[in-house]
Amino acid sequence: MHRPVSLRSASLLREQVPDFGAYPFSIPAIRTLDTLELDPRVTFLVGPNGSGKSTLIEAIAVAAGFNPEGGSQNVDFSTRASHSVLHDHIRLTRGVRRPRSGYFLRAESFFNVASAIDRLEEEEGGGLLAAYGGRSLHVRSHGESFLALVTNRFGPDGLYILDEPEAALSVPGNLALLKEMHDLTEQGTQFIVATHSPILMGYPGALIYALDDEGFEQTLGGHRAVPADPVIPGGPRTLLPPLFAAQATVAPRAPTRAPDRARGRVPPPAPAWSRGLRAATRPGR
Repeated sequence: MHRPVSLRSASLLREQVPDFGAYPFSIPAIRTLDTLELDPRVTFLVGPNGSGKSTLIEAIAVAAGFNPEGGSQNVDFSTRASHSVLHDHIRLTRGVRRPRSGYFLRAESFFNVASAIDRLEEEEGGGLLAAYGGRSLHVRSHGESFLALVTNRFGPDGLYILDEPEAALSVPGNLALLKEMHDLTEQGTQFIVATHSPILMGYPGALIYALDDEGFEQTLGGHRAVPADPVIPGGPRTLLPPLFAAQATVAPRAPTRAPDRARGRVPPPAPAWSRGLRAATRPGR
């Protein structure tokens, strides 16, 4: 069945590019870009540093109406205008569904967004922080503030554009983000993500584009089929379904203490997501 979508594609208006030898159009992935088809659920842009994935995802976000430094479409501030002009040469093809909410999350400027939210709360009040868990994002660790944003601010039927969200997250944090992404895509949300994380790239059925010094290519084909793991049997794409089936978030880390055996105590049961991953890697699975 056809799934309504917020963004169908992003196209480079090649006839309007002033100079393919100048930045950002000189980046191979941008220079060779025609139309980038977007998956209704999850699209990943992956590649080495300098390949253009953050430049491209920034342009898509700005063309969609988001602040270049991040935030919702209602956040308007600027600490330094460092974004490229690429968004002026990008045409987005929108779907029939208008997203109920949206957010552009980029790791490198998240501190600035958190500061802007605090300032708006002080100047205007209105309970703005309630949408972020009721506390300033600055009073939490970097990873905790990322996850607080995702769990409190992201919602169904949304459009969320993420630039290297794994930067602040531990391995359990990456898994928690995957679980939230899965739950939200089941409720009509669309994600477009630039990432280095092999954990995030393991999302079943995601459309993945690999960017490099030759340009870009589609490496995996989207939500209509869940391919086998392309690297190793038992890799991320076969380990993640048990995580999703567990219907549980990652348990917080317990305080450090002496080993349980030395204390004569029986360790507590492993969290559900961990048991699911171990079960998927047992011989014969």
